[in-house]
Amino acid sequence: MTTETITHTGILETLETIAFPNIPPFPSDIPTAPLYRLSLSALRSNPAESARLFQSSKDLDFFYLDLRGDVEGERLLEEADQAFELAQTCYDLGRDDRGSYMGYKGSGTSIVDEKGNLDRNEFYNVRTTQVPGLTEVKSADSRNIPKDEFLGISETPFEHPQLFYKNADLINSYIQTAHSIVILILSHLNNHLHLPPNTLQNLHYLRSHSGDQVCLIKSTPQPASELRTTLGNHTDFGSLTIIFNRLGGLQILPPSSLTPADQEPQWIYVKPLPGHCIVNLGDAMVKFMNGLLRSNIHRVVAPPGVQGQEIRYSVVYFARPGDEVVLKRLEGSDVIPELKEGEKEEENDSKDWILLQALRLREVKDGMSDGEKKKLWEESGRGK
Repeated sequence: MTTETITHTGILETLETIAFPNIPPFPSDIPTAPLYRLSLSALRSNPAESARLFQSSKDLDFFYLDLRGDVEGERLLEEADQAFELAQTCYDLGRDDRGSYMGYKGSGTSIVDEKGNLDRNEFYNVRTTQVPGLTEVKSADSRNIPKDEFLGISETPFEHPQLFYKNADLINSYIQTAHSIVILILSHLNNHLHLPPNTLQNLHYLRSHSGDQVCLIKSTPQPASELRTTLGNHTDFGSLTIIFNRLGGLQILPPSSLTPADQEPQWIYVKPLPGHCIVNLGDAMVKFMNGLLRSNIHRVVAPPGVQGQEIRYSVVYFARPGDEVVLKRLEGSDVIPELKEGEKEEENDSKDWILLQALRLREVKDGMSDGEKKKLWEESGRGK
């Protein structure tokens, strides 16, 4: 068994190179991003691991989370495997692209770069409040609270394929488990930020109406003569994202602070690791922390080497603040930087701001010129 050593700001990690079953191996000659590797089981009891989580959130934002050896982590790994199977079945069904943020989105509907190229991804978004029979675990007492269909929150529930209703138990459990891990991470950050108890956790109740969702993503192989970005430069606009990949393709652009002084930052692959998920912070956390924590820019391109010949699926859980939460600097911390003198915040609520971010590049119309597409990209601010 071969190993690779990853260095990040003085931290050495030896990662076992283990191939996913039935998946071509990630090429050994391609550089990979120097992410922290954290352990879920260690986070539950080890202050040093908690400190590394906080440091990672300030330095690079993306980190590996080893889920093995932890009851909840092992459950999430098993459910993620089932979700990959669900994703494959999902895309064998008929498609209905309604131009909505929820449900199916076909490829070629979003702009991905400054040239006006269109994306090569298919998405299916399942919002947490749209799964019948969904229950949640309260962080305070771990009791299950049954939820009726859509919690009565949505006046116009989205109609999903019957496949999802037949697999409601899986989706239900996956959301609960993923969100529980999100709450654990938030609790550590809350402590390091010296915020009043449960401040961050209270902004992310699963039972509240929010933009939380499971996203199933499919990317088909690209012609070798026409490789391009499948999902353009962006930062996530929520709080925390939990990603499961089996094939490469995700890339991050390291900040200048982690790049040698005589070099420009270069896009670098994030290598999927068996037994791990990839976690990153979103823009909402940056707003809450007035820039203390990072939301790093990333994109998705064709998988490297022979992996590029395979269909690439991703299973992603997006955790976002409750719809009514105002995205501004949190009070009560002596760690979060103060606003500059005379500085004013926009103070948008989470629902409106997230919807704006989600749809701002989905305005592609038939017959739109290359110039119009480029202008849409420039106005989005994604290329900055």
